[in-house]
Amino acid sequence: MILTVKDVTRQFLHHCRYEKNLSDKSLKAYQTDLSQFINFIDNNYHVICVTAIDKNMLREYIKALSLKSKPKTIKRKIATLKAFFNHIEFEDIIINNPFRKLRIKIKEGKQLPKTIALPKIIRLFKHVYDIKNDMRCDQCYSFKAAIRDLAVLELLFATGVRVAELCNLRKDDVDFLRGSLKVIGKENKERIIPVCNAGSIKAVRAYFELFKSEIFKTRYFFVNRLQGRLSEQSVRFMIRKYARAIKMDERITPHMFRHSIATLLLENGVDIRYIQTFLGHSSITTTQIYVQVNEEAQRKVILEKHPRRLFMQDE
Repeated sequence: MILTVKDVTRQFLHHCRYEKNLSDKSLKAYQTDLSQFINFIDNNYHVICVTAIDKNMLREYIKALSLKSKPKTIKRKIATLKAFFNHIEFEDIIINNPFRKLRIKIKEGKQLPKTIALPKIIRLFKHVYDIKNDMRCDQCYSFKAAIRDLAVLELLFATGVRVAELCNLRKDDVDFLRGSLKVIGKENKERIIPVCNAGSIKAVRAYFELFKSEIFKTRYFFVNRLQGRLSEQSVRFMIRKYARAIKMDERITPHMFRHSIATLLLENGVDIRYIQTFLGHSSITTTQIYVQVNEEAQRKVILEKHPRRLFMQDE
């Protein structure tokens, strides 16, 4: 029996869902990457059987990717294909894995994470609190939305969670008694994050009391107007709306809160190992990029404050 590329792809995705227990987000990324590869192979080589795919086809596909994708995206798509071919080799669907004798090196330029300056974060929070405090109608939806938006902003900044982690919080993941969040991160790794600031807890509790019936109905902690799960895109739009309102001159994203709190904690002397646990990084190498951000801040301070600047300059 001839196993088509599409047949084998379906088997692989089934394995990822039910045997590897990958998250819906990972499965969607795998499906997108494999569909793109299948379309390329189909359009350029008219290949039906998976055993006909060779390393030259992979080379051409990677070359095509390099013309329109960023290095980080290319790396992810290659990782998907490697996982796919390793699996079908293990299952004896193919004898020769085309990746076996293929050397791939994708150079990715180092980019420091984008952060939001603390005074701008304070301005943003003040603006949303002012909106809430100026409202007269406690039962109108605009007031309820402001309460929810405050809770979202407070948790993004208090915990450094990813926006997907925040939107996927369940009712029981928020522990008001202990002041903590239970978060399911990448690769379904669970971590407990303390929420220690009384103002943050107060804002989140106010949201919970106001949206309690919707939360119990949907079982997600953050809900939208239609009483469904609050989406990641809705959070992005919300932050962009408030940033525009106070005339911020940069594009603010939810992930920038994560970068900002990590950098600020490091600047305040928090051990990098704690920050690694706090953010849910599996490797310390990922966290160390914030050391570089901190070095930039240190250089700026020293440049502005070092007494050598008062000396007469060499002629």
